[in-house]
Amino acid sequence: MTDVETDLLIIGAGPSGLYATYYAGFRGLRVALVDSLPELGGQVTAMYPEKQIFDVAGFPSVKGRDLVAGLVEQAATAHPEYFLDRTAVALKHEDDAVTIELDDGTRIRAGAVIITAGIGKFSPRPLPAGDGWLGRGMEFFVPSFAPYAGKDVVIVGGGDSAFDWALHLEPVARSVALVHRRDAFRAHQRTVEQVKASSVEIITKAQVTALYDGASGTGVVEEVEISVDGAEPVRRPAQAVVAALGFIADLGPLQEWGIEVQKRHIVVDASMRTSLHRVFAAGDVTEYPGKVRLIAVGFGEAATAVNNAAVVIDPTAHVFPGHSSEGS
Repeated sequence: MTDVETDLLIIGAGPSGLYATYYAGFRGLRVALVDSLPELGGQVTAMYPEKQIFDVAGFPSVKGRDLVAGLVEQAATAHPEYFLDRTAVALKHEDDAVTIELDDGTRIRAGAVIITAGIGKFSPRPLPAGDGWLGRGMEFFVPSFAPYAGKDVVIVGGGDSAFDWALHLEPVARSVALVHRRDAFRAHQRTVEQVKASSVEIITKAQVTALYDGASGTGVVEEVEISVDGAEPVRRPAQAVVAALGFIADLGPLQEWGIEVQKRHIVVDASMRTSLHRVFAAGDVTEYPGKVRLIAVGFGEAATAVNNAAVVIDPTAHVFPGHSSEGS
């Protein structure tokens, strides 16, 4: 086992966690950052690196990967110790610290912990017809648009991811069809209208019921079968299928630590304190009256959590540290 000592431990390396890391450095704290994914950026890096984000102050729009790159550069000023591709599995309280054990046996002792775990660990909802086709023309996420150039693409789903990817792939692919089992969509109305105004074919009350590799026997998708309610199934060309059916989120071991949780979210007060002493939370993982899950909100919560954690770590410190523009 490896034992590590730090002032503040942050669990979750998405936008809120990265900003909390920077802010901990601004407060003069030693900081460590843990994430179960192998890369920084959380859900944005894993699923939406090419997506344009519109709710970050100061940016009319910013691509996901560019936002993460800026946050990583900003966080680096805190000289954090990163523990990536590792999961926090156990928590132990002491009088003046909290010790978190990781799944590789590493133990990190910190004066306070901030959980910025987003939706927790996530796994994509399966496409029944896609069983066995993953990596053979079917994918759950679209981290890059280039591989879809010149292809006939079928996207399955009716949420934000499905419509975002349809919109971005439309100028790249030869054709894009969006298949949804209902005629109502969960996606943001503005994006739905943009897709409707594009060349994307929207097929509702329908499901993709089979994938085929065609007569060539290449083992990769060449056709799909689409079944529309009340009609005979139809086969159509498709060299790429994106199953954008959402994902199953799980807070994992965090739920066994005794933290008050409501519907997979951690309950916090106005100071971002959880029900456990020395444990705070910020970002999408939190729950309180009036909660709005936006990246912009997560940044503010991260700063609030760090400032209140700083006083727990050092009772002589002040919650308000002064403005960053007042630097020497």
